[in-house]
Amino acid sequence: MLDLHPLTAADEELIELARRTVDANTDGPDGIYTMGAAVRGVDGRMYAGINLYHFLGGPCAELVALGRARAEGARELTTIVAVGNEGRGVCGPCGRDRQILVDYHPGIRVILPSEDGPGTVLATDLLPGAYRWTPTPD
Repeated sequence: MLDLHPLTAADEELIELARRTVDANTDGPDGIYTMGAAVRGVDGRMYAGINLYHFLGGPCAELVALGRARAEGARELTTIVAVGNEGRGVCGPCGRDRQILVDYHPGIRVILPSEDGPGTVLATDLLPGAYRWTPTPD
């Protein structure tokens, strides 16, 4: 069982950005699994992303948000969240996203759902004993 830390006002703001992003860009209730995500840089700037659902896979919203942050120069990130369409609320990252978070941003806090409401954990807490790949610097 993960020990979730309480949300901050900044965490709530990040959840709201992800929710607004998915609500504005959802594929609707026709069975398409639409997710929005938001990530915060150390400078407080926030970056949003939306998944590209495709039967072959496609990038998750978290990866799109990470890519957008990087494209805009944010290299140090503090917190990430994903929110589902149609009012599904905060959702945890998939295994691929967890591995990428651990590899690129091991100190990032991830907002997760729980029975008592959302809270945060470190990405490394999501994959204890994970394979550690170190990306080569640009």
